[in-house]
Amino acid sequence: MGKIAQGILGGFSGKVGTVVGGRWKNIDYIRAKPVSVANPRTEGQVNQRNKFSATLEYLQPNLSFIQKGYKSYAVGKTEFNAAMSYVLNNAITGTAPNFAVDFSLALLSRGNLAGAVNGTTDLTVAGQVSFGWDDNSTGGNANATDKAMLLVYNPSKKESISILSGSDRTVGSEVVTIPDAYAGDTVELFMAFITAEGNQVSNSVYLGSGTAS
Repeated sequence: MGKIAQGILGGFSGKVGTVVGGRWKNIDYIRAKPVSVANPRTEGQVNQRNKFSATLEYLQPNLSFIQKGYKSYAVGKTEFNAAMSYVLNNAITGTAPNFAVDFSLALLSRGNLAGAVNGTTDLTVAGQVSFGWDDNSTGGNANATDKAMLLVYNPSKKESISILSGSDRTVGSEVVTIPDAYAGDTVELFMAFITAEGNQVSNSVYLGSGTAS
């Protein structure tokens, strides 16, 4: 129930119908009563939250990679928010209410720099992942000095190991050291390129998954 403090022309506090009255810094105010949502867990809302959760779980461990890979898309937003938007709109798979991220579509880096060609991985040596690629430094806008960006994502441990400025494009290989605790875990493998100046990146390439040794 609302109470009128100074007669019929004074301000009031509390609720009267669809109006709420109050006082702030000696100023009387009224505002509309908030509309309550009868069912905050509609099917659409639940599905959207599940998609959001799956995307967040994927992106959070890979933040440092994203901050390099989405730098040019951080206009009026953070790199992380730009990646969230892209993955939500382009890389969610599954049937409601069970959604997951399609790693082959979920870019961790986006840009116009020439990407990796014939990328390979090898997990046979304990404690490391070997990446390989063809030297395509003479094609398109690729540069001999472009640096490899490599990432080993461990979904079960919700963490990743990355190299953000690795071997030159012309070298064609790089080894990423991973923790012994990864042995037996399934890891997801990605790579991209970044210019030596750090002002251009390629789209990331998903190189598949493997079991860490």
